[in-house]
Amino acid sequence: MQDNTDITPQIIEAIKDKKGKKIVVIDLSDIDSASTGKLIICQGNSTSQVSAIADSVREEVQKTTKIKPYNYEGYRNSQWIVIDYGNIMVHVFLPDYRNFYNLEALWNDAPVECLPDED
Repeated sequence: MQDNTDITPQIIEAIKDKKGKKIVVIDLSDIDSASTGKLIICQGNSTSQVSAIADSVREEVQKTTKIKPYNYEGYRNSQWIVIDYGNIMVHVFLPDYRNFYNLEALWNDAPVECLPDED
């Protein structure tokens, strides 16, 4: 990340704003082999919703903190979009792709916070 600002609240708010579901925050800060400090994972029900969630995250974080992602990838198919903020990686999936890649199981030795869905 460009500075030490914790942008987790802005990311979660942006996901919820576009009705993203099954939000999970994985704290990787104590895992030496992790390339980032935190993963935020969520899902949308369609490729257009996945794109809208990712756009919302990028726009909200930049608007409120002036922080831009280092990189983002996956808009071509919008089945899995990842946004790299350095210390935080945001993953927005379609449900089938989320189940297939199962990042939560990959990092099951890290603390996981599952946020309740909002209707």
